Amino acid sequence: MPRGAVGFTAWSEQDISLRLSTIRGLRHRIAAGAEELVEALHTRPGRTAAESVSAEILPLAEACRFLEREASRLLAPKRLGRRGRPVWLFGVEAEVRREPVGTVLIVGPSNYPLLLPGVQAVQALAAGNRVLVKPAPGCSAPMILLGVWLEEAGLPPGLFRVLDESAAAVAEAIEEGIDKLVLTGSADTGRAVAEKLARHLVPSTMELSGNDAVFVLPGADPEQVARALAFGLRLNGSATCIAPRRVFVPHGMAAGLEAALLRHIGTIPAVPVSPPTGRRLAALARDAVAGGARALGALPGEDSPAMAPLILADATPDMALLREEIFAPLLSLVPVRDMGEALTVAAASPYALGASVFGPEAQARELAGRVDAGTVTINDLIVPTADPRLPFGGRHASGWGVTRGAEGLLEMTQVKTVSVRKGRLRPHFDQPRAGDEALMLAALRLFHGGPGTRGGALRRLVQAVRGRSAG
Repeated sequence: MPRGAVGFTAWSEQDISLRLSTIRGLRHRIAAGAEELVEALHTRPGRTAAESVSAEILPLAEACRFLEREASRLLAPKRLGRRGRPVWLFGVEAEVRREPVGTVLIVGPSNYPLLLPGVQAVQALAAGNRVLVKPAPGCSAPMILLGVWLEEAGLPPGLFRVLDESAAAVAEAIEEGIDKLVLTGSADTGRAVAEKLARHLVPSTMELSGNDAVFVLPGADPEQVARALAFGLRLNGSATCIAPRRVFVPHGMAAGLEAALLRHIGTIPAVPVSPPTGRRLAALARDAVAGGARALGALPGEDSPAMAPLILADATPDMALLREEIFAPLLSLVPVRDMGEALTVAAASPYALGASVFGPEAQARELAGRVDAGTVTINDLIVPTADPRLPFGGRHASGWGVTRGAEGLLEMTQVKTVSVRKGRLRPHFDQPRAGDEALMLAALRLFHGGPGTRGGALRRLVQAVRGRSAG
């Protein structure tokens, strides 16, 4: 779709309050038609209607309200005052503007097919962009419904377009011309798409694979930790990018945590897994057991269509399952001497999306500052990241850039600076004169030299000005 498509210029140049009225209308329609969205999300296996509302629909509505409250301020031009302006730029006024990037292609995931591409889409639209959405296979329904409701709320036709679900649709859109891509998916997908984007010099934001770490501090309540881990294994069939996978626990606490976990995971139902996923997980689990891990539960069969939660106790740092993307209810318990060892082992994984810390708050906060991850929760899992004010993104093989929050909105923009020279004085337009070098060196030393040099620099500056005037 060319940049000059009907409606785009009017939308991008429209007063932000009018754009946000469309977002507000969408939020109201989401609330009124939540049951329709639940039905559109029925493709998520094993998910209850309550989970769809709490994990996708309600957070999307909150994200809309965040934009209604904050987007005008965040996107407004920022006037730079005199403070910090170089002296030699006297008379210059400057501002930083945020403008839409143009066409944003959003590649959605299958695990949260409404919330993740939905938040990214409304942020892109609030910033004045056109949006293309490529849903995951079998996940078009909620995005199509969102598009209908956006137009009902006032979005000009054609500014939110749902592509077909094939991987080829991404390549075709890139070839036709986009201005930014936002992708949520695996690291392998991210690499393949990034290569295509590089040929066209198109920027991107990518939220990629995770293998999230959980750090259990001395003083943590094993029962509370076990309940949290069971929740992470149960939520959305454990198909959550920041679900717990690697649990680092002091040697003396490992047995108690094991026992508590076993009490909580017994009622969690098995979830469907694809044949390739089942075979990979079965191989990882077998290798871990062969290396000394203990399986607390039945190992998954290679051809099993479903998988019950599996705990692998006594996992060691050299095991592959600590470094692989895992998108199923599998948890490794890694006994460690202390949190220093835990941080070292955790850093061996290429993924750094999220992490959680359990224990006394002061110590947990200190450890959170040392954890290499895009988001850290303390004494909780997953749920706090639904706060629409928080940016979300990973590091290393878990991607780059962020979505959501103020920072996610600004990622949907490009920066333009505007400087205005006041008055008629333009000495830099004149031909160079004798003494210019001495004048500039004196000014440099006056403004940037150490305390002991400023007196002499000021004298030299006065002399240079007089010399230049005399010349």
